[in-house]
Amino acid sequence: MTRSNTRQLTVVALASSALLLGACANMSETQKGTAAGAAIGAVGGALIAKGTGGKAGTGAVVGGAVGAVAGNLWSKRMEDKRQAMEAATRGTGIDVARTTDNQLKVNIPADFSFDVGRAAIKPVMVPVLDKLAQGLDADMQMHVIGHTDDTGSDAVNNPLSLDRAEAVRDYLARHGVPASRIQVEGRGEREPVATNTTPAGRAMNRRVEIYLREPQKG
Repeated sequence: MTRSNTRQLTVVALASSALLLGACANMSETQKGTAAGAAIGAVGGALIAKGTGGKAGTGAVVGGAVGAVAGNLWSKRMEDKRQAMEAATRGTGIDVARTTDNQLKVNIPADFSFDVGRAAIKPVMVPVLDKLAQGLDADMQMHVIGHTDDTGSDAVNNPLSLDRAEAVRDYLARHGVPASRIQVEGRGEREPVATNTTPAGRAMNRRVEIYLREPQKG
C-alpha cells in the first residue's frame, strides 16, 4: 500500500470517527469511552485491512466494534458511583475523578481528612466515607493511600501516612466493606501535590486518596 493510500484511508477513518466523537458533549463517561474506543478501532481496522489485502471499509467497521468494547471499560455502576460521590462532595474541595486506567479516585485533603500529626478521621469526612461504602458491588476493590506534609521526619511521616490509610480502611470495614477488599498504603511526604512552604499547600498534601476499581476480567 502506497503512502498516499495510507493517508487517504486514515483521513476517511478519522472523518468517520469524528462523527462519533462529536456527540461526546452529551454523553456519559461510559458512552464517551465507547465512542473513543470505536474511533481508534476504526482507524486501526481500516489500515490493517487494507495492508493485508482486505477491504478498508470492512476493516474500519470491525475495528470500530472491537475498539468500542475496549473503550467501554468504565461500567455503568462505576459511572453511577462517580456521579453519586461527585454530588455528595460538591463544593467541599474533595476531588472525584475517573483515572486513565478506569478507577474512581476520591482525593480528600486535610480540611476533610486529618489534622497535623494525627491519624484520627475528622467528623466531616464520615459522610464521604459512608457514601463511598454505600451500595458497593461485592467484587469492587479499594486502594487507600495515606499522605503527609513535610512536617516532621520520614521516621514519623511514613508510619503516620500508613496509620491514616488504615484508619480509613477500619472505618469502611465497620460500615460494610470487607477489609479483605481494601488495600492500604502509606507514602509519607514523598508525593506532594502542592508546595510545603505554605499552610495551604501543606493542607493539600496532608490527604488520603481512595481508589475504587472493578476487577479485570481475563
